[in-house]
Amino acid sequence: MRVEGFEAVVERLRVLRRGYRPPGFEHVPDPDAAIFLCAVDHKSGYERPHQVDGRGPFRGSALMWEVGLRAARARDGWLTAARLGGVTATEIAAAFEIEGETVVDPGRRAALWRDLARGLRDGYEGSAARLLAAAERRLGGAGGLLERLAGFEAFADPLAKKAQLYAKICARRGWLTVDDPENWQVSADSVLMRLALRAGLIEPGPLEAVRAATRDVFAELATASAIPIPELDDMLWELGREDADLLGNTRGDLREPPRDPESAWY
Repeated sequence: MRVEGFEAVVERLRVLRRGYRPPGFEHVPDPDAAIFLCAVDHKSGYERPHQVDGRGPFRGSALMWEVGLRAARARDGWLTAARLGGVTATEIAAAFEIEGETVVDPGRRAALWRDLARGLRDGYEGSAARLLAAAERRLGGAGGLLERLAGFEAFADPLAKKAQLYAKICARRGWLTVDDPENWQVSADSVLMRLALRAGLIEPGPLEAVRAATRDVFAELATASAIPIPELDDMLWELGREDADLLGNTRGDLREPPRDPESAWY
């Protein structure tokens, strides 16, 4: 049953789309760089925005990606299974440092990278491209990309937030063709949960209930507005970061559920 105001949100999405261009992720050089950066894309910990190589300023997750890619350019072949199998917290902290700041919990990120590097070496000859090929153009189902990614600790999130992000980047760059688009889902991070709560699209509640409800309602909205889920996900996140009332605020000043400080996914 659709909530009151659903159709107004559909129309709002259609209007927003007219002036929106989804990212092409051209700055991501290859599937290996993408998979390793997706693996540690959570709670960056940077407190200030920064420029990177004269561009920006960037902040949060976007800043972490820019700094990580800068480190990869300086260390040729760094974001690969061959180089990161023994990576340490000290190396992580140094690689993501910018103007006196670096990412929080580099030890946890190093552990995720070591696990991912080992899994790629053992199952896919150390190559993210071979992982994509093994999925045989399938996102979901047995042997699909989401299931294969879930075998790595960094991508073991039951709602597949990081896995969906990685698949979206690969599809947008032409490294992945998806024959089962019905398995696309929005990331349902704090930005999207806040939008859904404030617009009255979902009910407040425990974190996981709100996250699941957010994914469900935006899947409905994608169908109703004829906007592909990967594009809708990007549009909501990019525009919603700066405007918590992007889709309305009929519920007033409702915020997203508190983040789990122990989670490596959010």
